Amino acid sequence: MTQPLTLAACLLALAAAAQAADDGKEPVELLRQRLSERLSTKTEGAATAKTAPKATKPKADVKPAKDVHWGYTGDIGPEHWAELAAENKACAVGTRQSPIDIREGVAVALEPIAFDYRASGFSVLDNGHTVQVNVAPGNGITVMGRRYELVQFHFHRPSEERVNGKQFDMVAHLVHKDSAGRLAVVAVLLERGADDKPQPLLQTVWANLPLERGETVQAQAQIDLNQLLPQNRGYYTYMGSLTTPPCSEGVLWMVLRQPVPLTAQQVGVFSRLYPMNARPLQAGSGRLIKESQ
Repeated sequence: MTQPLTLAACLLALAAAAQAADDGKEPVELLRQRLSERLSTKTEGAATAKTAPKATKPKADVKPAKDVHWGYTGDIGPEHWAELAAENKACAVGTRQSPIDIREGVAVALEPIAFDYRASGFSVLDNGHTVQVNVAPGNGITVMGRRYELVQFHFHRPSEERVNGKQFDMVAHLVHKDSAGRLAVVAVLLERGADDKPQPLLQTVWANLPLERGETVQAQAQIDLNQLLPQNRGYYTYMGSLTTPPCSEGVLWMVLRQPVPLTAQQVGVFSRLYPMNARPLQAGSGRLIKESQ
């Protein structure tokens, strides 16, 4: 409705101007020319206002933390974990990070770890970072008077921990949690032994590997984690962190000193899936490391 009203007003103005021209002897053609220019200017202004683009706020390209992918190489590797999500901050600024090179342990009369493992049902998950084994409830450990229930165990190649600079072919991390949510991890070092003596628990796990990443296989057999433990269960212990994002600290680590042998073929099976999934060594930061006498 704006344009018709403007035109009508201008026509009225033209009529008035014509009358005034007759009285003041100003040429009518000159008045018409001025009015035409005035109408042209208003029309162009209105068109410009209609076509002016609206300012829009740029959309932030921020993914939810749960969708952030991390890995072991390139732009998503360990040196970038803290940049991928705010909750990964400890990966860069933490002072009790894992893994470490275990050196100069203080030999003391450490309380033995009381392992309470039994034959149990299990499932195997390829989660895109490692092979994870979820075990039925009822398995756990007691250490320093506290009971921790087994949550899951998984593997890294090569071992993330080192002992006096030595790195092993693989390591199994047995993750436990107590009733208050505190974590305790038992690390079982794995190294190549005789090729005619496959490690029995690994044989059972490898036989139930999923065919695709992200899939879970519910095994029809059972496993007994006692089969994964070495005969000598002396250990090193220190406070550390998760070795994967978000690198949370306050984790009690117990690294069994005696490695467990496995065959080259068993190492090769895991290597085909994950040739390298170990976080680099972290600073010891003067933390105390205790060792069984």
